[in-house]
Amino acid sequence: MMNRILPMPLRPALNALSLLWLATAAGAVAVFVTQTLLARRFGPAEYGLFASSLATITLVAPLAGFGLSQFRLKVFGTEGWQAQRWRRASERFIVASTTLALVGMAAWAEWGPPVDARTRQLLWLLLPVIVGLLAVEQIGSKLRLEERHGALAAWQLWMPLGRLLVAAYALAWSGMRIEMVALGYSAVAVLAVFAAMPQWRSMARGDWALRGHGAQDAAALQVRPPGVRQLCVQAWPYGMAAVLYPVFFQIGTVLLKYLAGDAAAGHFGIALAVMTAIYLFPATVYQKFLLSKLHRWAVHDRPRFRQAYRWGTVAMLASGIVGGVVLAFAAPLATQVFGAGYRTVVPLLQVLALCVPLRFLSTAVGSVLLTEGHMRYRVYAMALAALAAVLLNLALIPAFAEMGAAIATVIAEALLLGLMYRGARRVDALELD
Repeated sequence: MMNRILPMPLRPALNALSLLWLATAAGAVAVFVTQTLLARRFGPAEYGLFASSLATITLVAPLAGFGLSQFRLKVFGTEGWQAQRWRRASERFIVASTTLALVGMAAWAEWGPPVDARTRQLLWLLLPVIVGLLAVEQIGSKLRLEERHGALAAWQLWMPLGRLLVAAYALAWSGMRIEMVALGYSAVAVLAVFAAMPQWRSMARGDWALRGHGAQDAAALQVRPPGVRQLCVQAWPYGMAAVLYPVFFQIGTVLLKYLAGDAAAGHFGIALAVMTAIYLFPATVYQKFLLSKLHRWAVHDRPRFRQAYRWGTVAMLASGIVGGVVLAFAAPLATQVFGAGYRTVVPLLQVLALCVPLRFLSTAVGSVLLTEGHMRYRVYAMALAALAAVLLNLALIPAFAEMGAAIATVIAEALLLGLMYRGARRVDALELD
């Protein structure tokens, strides 16, 4: 009876989710402690310089791979073993898109206006982070398809724990400069690339332990492989979604640097670091655990797909409301945690607490738009929300500085939720009307 109510067998799902939740909690704590150590060690201006430079790198990083990992989840979920036909095109696509991302970021660091000498140096030092994030994302997609939740849990901790060690070293060594922190972040990224090499070689050989599609069918490998152009046509919505998200989320930090100064960017960067840690939880449920299954269920098991959607929206709304209330009441602790120089972070967090239920619910509602032919609508919705975020930040930051960026973020999150809900209602199979 329970298996007919729940969208998947209870015990394996709880075991996998518990493992991923623990890893996510550890990652969230690591992110929070890392930002706390750096903020206290360097102060708002220096930390703001670093945070805005890292945010700029984060804006460009999704160009490397350009949605390939999300497309891989979709195509393996729908085609099963036959999706191996995309392997060679994927390899060439990764090389081309990563080269484009690195060259574009290097060009911005050298000639982008207005970039001062220290920002230029930080951007160059942080350049390897792009490849490190690519490695984390690509290997993560393989582990999700293989449903190796233990390995995925360990893999997703690589960056947070590595960066925490860098921050701890910065605290211990009084002579360490912010440029050396950037170098440490890049060293963690390079190590991630080397750690990913065995998995990348397995992917190149077609050596997968794909779950949910039975034994590998040799006949599936005889299908004519598509080219890079066909891959681009199929993957571009996922690539655009990956590019638009950091624009939507990080643009406030970047614009604050140029419109209000490094200290304002540092204050808002701390607030966003807290939000990033909170947002890891819905991301874990949907991106790390459910997404590959949702792609499979959307084609092969519609009743289970509907159940996952309904249970997910209720759970995310409830947990989002609780999380937002807790954040609003806990916000005054920010001054004690980050230091007296971050007093303005308290009202920022209290405003941004409104985003928690909005983001949790939009993650659940938008999950149906990651499947089948609905991804294009999701991209248009995210593009509109990202454009709104940019325009709102440009309008509000000159008058209200960090608070303007916080208000812009809340309005953009509400707009994104409304657009996602509108798109979900158009999915007839979910019977939302």
